[in-house]
Amino acid sequence: MPEAVLFDLDGTLADTAPDLGGALNRLLSEQGREPLPMERLRRHVSSGARGMIGAGLGITPADAAYADLQQRFLAIYLDSLCVGTRLFDGMTDHLAELDARCIPWGIVTNKSQRFAIPLLEGLALRQRCACIVCGDSAQRAKPHAHPMQLASAVIGIAAAGCIYVGDDERDMISGRAAGMKTVVAGWGYLGDGKPPTDWGADGIATTPQDILGIAGASR
Repeated sequence: MPEAVLFDLDGTLADTAPDLGGALNRLLSEQGREPLPMERLRRHVSSGARGMIGAGLGITPADAAYADLQQRFLAIYLDSLCVGTRLFDGMTDHLAELDARCIPWGIVTNKSQRFAIPLLEGLALRQRCACIVCGDSAQRAKPHAHPMQLASAVIGIAAAGCIYVGDDERDMISGRAAGMKTVVAGWGYLGDGKPPTDWGADGIATTPQDILGIAGASR
C-alpha cells in the first residue's frame, strides 16, 4: 500500500475539458471560426494552452500570432474555470477511501497556480490536499523530476513511498525520474502519441478504485 498518492489535475483528478474546450471555442468564435466538437478536443487538454490552440488554430508557440492568442485563451478560461469541470466518476469515493485510510494525497500539475488553486477551491478540494505543486511552483515542470521531489518534500514522505497517477506520458517520466511508482489514469485524456501501454508505468487503472490495488501489486 502506498504511503501517499499524488495526482495530475487535468484528465486525471478532474475532467476540465468542458471548460478548456469552451474557452477555445469562444476564442475560435472571436476569430470568426466554427466551434469544434468536444470529442476532437479532449485528447489535447493535457497539453494545456499549447495543445488546445494547436488543435483549434493549427499554430505553435513558434508562430508570431501565438503569444497574443495564448493570452486571450487563458483570459477566457480564467473567467470560467469551474463551470462544467467535475471530478471523474469514482474519484470522489476514491479520495474518501484515501482519507479513511489516512493516506495523504495531493496534486502535481503543470497548470499555473492562478488556475489550479481557484479550480481546486471550486471543487472544494483545496483544504483536503496534502500538497498542491503547480507548474510555476517547481523549478522545472513535468516531465522533470523536480515537481515530484517538491511534492515529496512538502508531504514529508519519501518518493519511494508515493504513487503518481497521470494521464500523459510525461507524468510517468516525471514520476519514475523521482523514484515513485506510476499509474496511468486510463479514464483520462491520454493524448495522441504513444499508447499508454508503452509509457513504462507500473500499471493502468481503468477506474480510480483500481489505483490502490495496482500500487500494492507493484511492490
